[in-house]
Amino acid sequence: MTSSGRPSGTARTLLLVAAAIVALEAVTFLVLAVVEAAHISGDRVGLGVGTTLFLVVIGAGLLYAARRVTEGDAWARSPLVFAQLIVLGLAYNLRGDPAWLAPVVAVPAVIALVALLSPPVTRALSRDSPV
Repeated sequence: MTSSGRPSGTARTLLLVAAAIVALEAVTFLVLAVVEAAHISGDRVGLGVGTTLFLVVIGAGLLYAARRVTEGDAWARSPLVFAQLIVLGLAYNLRGDPAWLAPVVAVPAVIALVALLSPPVTRALSRDSPV
């Protein structure tokens, strides 16, 4: 880590890769929130508003955690790993038709998981051992 607590070297590169992938996922959630808000109708106002708020909170939370993990905050890695595991479950659910969709969802999640769980990142985010 550098003197400011930010990871450096390979760990920083891996964290930036993971953060970029998570940021794209977060933007997707925010776009889905806008689409959902645009399609709220009179007979499902409660569901539409609730879904919109849920998507906004998830998108904003992922963006915040992605930013914090690049700054060296170890706590932020856990929600990012959890989110990638959920995305992998979603990709499994999407297998089949069209055939290209599941890999498009799964491959970035696997890349982010590998980056977040790699030994250099683990060492950089550990408070017990200097990097």
